Amino acid sequence: MSQSTDLIQSAQRTIRLEREAVEGLLAHIDADFVRACEMILASKGRVVVVGMGKSGHIGNKIAATLASTGTPAFFVHPAEASHGDMGMITRDDVILALSNSGSTSEIVTLLPLIKRLGIQLISLTGNPDSPLAKAAEVNLNARIEHEACPLNLAPTSSTTAALVMGDALAVALLEARGFTAEDFAFSHPGGALGRRLLLKVENVMHAGDELPQVLRGTLLKNALMEMTRKGLGMTVIVEADGRLAGIFTDGDLRRTLDRTIDIHSALIEDVMTPHGKTARAEMLAAEALKIMEDHKISALVVVDGEDRPVGALNMHDLLRAGVM
Repeated sequence: MSQSTDLIQSAQRTIRLEREAVEGLLAHIDADFVRACEMILASKGRVVVVGMGKSGHIGNKIAATLASTGTPAFFVHPAEASHGDMGMITRDDVILALSNSGSTSEIVTLLPLIKRLGIQLISLTGNPDSPLAKAAEVNLNARIEHEACPLNLAPTSSTTAALVMGDALAVALLEARGFTAEDFAFSHPGGALGRRLLLKVENVMHAGDELPQVLRGTLLKNALMEMTRKGLGMTVIVEADGRLAGIFTDGDLRRTLDRTIDIHSALIEDVMTPHGKTARAEMLAAEALKIMEDHKISALVVVDGEDRPVGALNMHDLLRAGVM
């Protein structure tokens, strides 16, 4: 029992210290942060992230996040840079160098060459008075009071702070560039994420002869026959001019039976849901899913710019397509 308590207290202490480290970053989101963003936005090249040890692992992640959110970036190991990989970096690039101490020898060794080539340098350190910070055009201050490690040795709070500062940089750049969900999709074409972000309503909807539809004035029993033939559990109701009048679903049918309406004599407009929620063919399928979830419905009519039905889809279509 005592050991369990000690383990819980240790974990909670770690989380508290790392939370404090992250909260401390708020004071360092200042003019230097703005200058770093402006340098990257003005650059004609890529962001080259460098870091050793744990900072290198964090740097890898920051480079990946930047690249996937509209800022071309890649990671270069600083030790390898001294043995040929500096050739991967051009004068148009911006280097983002991570080092909590700001005096990592493998990075400091590169500083004269970086300066000679005229490559812009942003440092992300916990020591604004360090050699790396002083050599950089701008320093992102990720200073922490104490590592979560009880020995104050293992990089814990410092790497968390660096990671969060990197995320803050990536998101600020994303928003400054006007990066969209569709832009994001092209960086993530594979797997479930790609399907959610690239698939459009037009790719999954039922159109043409597959679209169940009847005219206003149709008998309910005939509308039910149309629903049965098309097998979507719904039918679209259109006006004489082709515009959307309403929608009738299996759920509407259950509610209709509760009202003891004669399905043989009732007209479809007496029981339909007027107009209903709609989607557009060019909309992302994930957006259509959100409409369904927000309004607790299972089907959508797809309309064109003149509110004429051109298709329909339901939850099953989105499920088959892997959108949900």
